Amino acid sequence: MASNSSSLKIFLLLVASFAVVEMVKAGDADILSDFLVPPNTTIDGGFFTYIDIRKSGLITSPPPPTFKVTKVSMAEFPALNGQSVSYAILQFPVGATNPPHTHPRAAELLFVVIGSLEVGFVDTTNKLYTQTLQTGDMFIFPKGLVHFQYNADSKNPATAISAFGSASAGTVSLPATLFLSNIDDNILAKSFKTDEKTIQALKTGLAPKS
Repeated sequence: MASNSSSLKIFLLLVASFAVVEMVKAGDADILSDFLVPPNTTIDGGFFTYIDIRKSGLITSPPPPTFKVTKVSMAEFPALNGQSVSYAILQFPVGATNPPHTHPRAAELLFVVIGSLEVGFVDTTNKLYTQTLQTGDMFIFPKGLVHFQYNADSKNPATAISAFGSASAGTVSLPATLFLSNIDDNILAKSFKTDEKTIQALKTGLAPKS
């Protein structure tokens, strides 16, 4: 019995060790070349250049009517694959919010280029950290933590640029994940200590407008 017990302890220690190693490895994998090239791709300076933001007119066009995020990740810009970096441009009309969400694979460094933003995140002890950012200010959202941005200015739009420590940071929007992913109404009602009618009303309010 003692031998079996010792073997079990060694096995559990090995499992725990492998789990720690995998946690440390989480994120973009290191590559063994200068860069990664998709098949049948011509490599020149153009491969490392992204011009779609300029071509879209986003920089010079008037603010959008609702919150808009324009991503420049590995999906849009294949040269980012293996480089552990990506960007997003966030546009906030008056009163617009980027609802609470997380990025499971990267921290986010936000830079306000126009206007002002109310921002914040919640750590794993459930403590909220908030700040009011002005043009030129930066704020870091730690990897994986729930965070938000809000344009509280009643007259002026705001624009920010976010840098991520991953070519594909991922986004988990809490409202959409909780109420638009077919989780059973009863489970949500019990979780939020409310009733199914309230849950259904939330789902209806969040549903995409046809």
